Amino acid sequence: MKRKPLKILLYPFRHYKITLPFLAGILTVFAFKAGLDYTSTDEFCESCHIHPHSHTTWKQASHYDNDAGIVVHCVQCHLPPGGVSYVVEKAKLGIRDAYGTLFKDHDSFNWEAKSSLEHAKTYMYKESCLHCHQNLFPRTLSKKGEDAHLYYDQKADQLRCLNCHLNVGHYTDTPQVPLGEKKEKPEVIYTEPATVTEFVDFTETIPGTGVAFDMVAISGGSFEIGSPPSEPYREPDEGPQKQVKVSPFWMAKLEVTWDEFEAFYEQTHTEGRSDAVNLVSASDKLDAVTGPTPPYGSPDQGWGKGQRPAITMTHFAAEKYCEWLSAVTGKTYRLPTEAEWEYACRAGTQQPYFFEGSPKDYTEDRFWNKLFGADTSVINTYTIYALNSWSRTQPPQEVAANPFGLVNMLGNVREMCSDWYAPDAYQLYPKDQPVNDPTGPAKGDEHVVRGGSFKSDAKDLRIANRDHTRHDAWMMTDPQMPKSLWWYSDVNDVGFRVVCEYKKPNK
Repeated sequence: MKRKPLKILLYPFRHYKITLPFLAGILTVFAFKAGLDYTSTDEFCESCHIHPHSHTTWKQASHYDNDAGIVVHCVQCHLPPGGVSYVVEKAKLGIRDAYGTLFKDHDSFNWEAKSSLEHAKTYMYKESCLHCHQNLFPRTLSKKGEDAHLYYDQKADQLRCLNCHLNVGHYTDTPQVPLGEKKEKPEVIYTEPATVTEFVDFTETIPGTGVAFDMVAISGGSFEIGSPPSEPYREPDEGPQKQVKVSPFWMAKLEVTWDEFEAFYEQTHTEGRSDAVNLVSASDKLDAVTGPTPPYGSPDQGWGKGQRPAITMTHFAAEKYCEWLSAVTGKTYRLPTEAEWEYACRAGTQQPYFFEGSPKDYTEDRFWNKLFGADTSVINTYTIYALNSWSRTQPPQEVAANPFGLVNMLGNVREMCSDWYAPDAYQLYPKDQPVNDPTGPAKGDEHVVRGGSFKSDAKDLRIANRDHTRHDAWMMTDPQMPKSLWWYSDVNDVGFRVVCEYKKPNK
């Protein structure tokens, strides 16, 4: 059949003065739309996302496998809900994914870390959640859900849907083991605490449990607290350096483990809310020690308990743990002062770390280290931090101790101290004489936190680096009114280590 000339084909449009460029524009729009639709399919997304569990876990999650039979597709969560922003973000995301697929080492990807809240927030849009979930108070919503969504309405400018619904898009089989769940019966149940008659290392035993932990004798001495102005990455609150003298004390070899904290929880916890003001001190009797209420979910994040450091408890809970431990052992346990912590961590050194190396050698903040990598063999020997943690706490046997025999003083979890935090704390010390056993400011709003964690860059592992609790920010997701006194809802890399007071015997 003979083809008709283009002139004849265009004849019906002769009154509209349609030109070839105009037709080309129309065809371009249709082609762009077709391309946009094709690259928005689940199959196309899967072709770039080479980690196999992304597609599988999506099909196992509640946005695919649900009673309503509604399937939520990749772009409905991972891109804004339409408009110019949809196209812009789609282009940016596509370029990033394509680059990672083509040029990065797939075996080096930490997929577990990419499932964390911090990372997931960069790939999720609250507008997309609300585009589908327009009614936050459906008839089937539980009372707990109503309270949570009401709280979300009040804090919508500060909260994300992911704060509570992290795993609705991709299912996780990480075990969520409730705190205090019955475990295998220990081989030995201690009936008495350790008897200590001299100032040496000892192993504490908790009566009525199979839990024991090592305490290290830290001889007293003098040191310069803080860091010199020449130290790389120094912060203003680390100075001026002052001469400090600390008395002898014992410090736990490890951060308080889940085994230890669960012993406290099992003996003291309450089923209901105990956030009233009539909190009783352990000095009265053991039965009166205030215990924590059950946490929401699994406070260990599903990483495991045992000898891993206990996390997500508040500073208040840490102090109550020390009260309980003092009551059941007959000794005086407490949180370390900031001066005791730094003295024990330095272990006679005055460098940024108690091991060799400068923060510049190890930090990821330097372009040279990012480009060519750094020799991290030394720092990896002594601490769990961002480059070797796989974004979670690790058992203590993974690293070596400092010269005093203390493990993970600079990593795994940051550690709470007893002092109130003040940025000018060292400036308040006397200028021309050593300070004996300082305990920090008389009052304050937040408490000192020292050391780094499994999330920290090497520059934040410096011994002198200071931080503090952020109580309100760390409780943001908790919808309870009043909020829990016992559990932080929004921080998972802070724990604590105990010290035991040494009282010299009378001559």
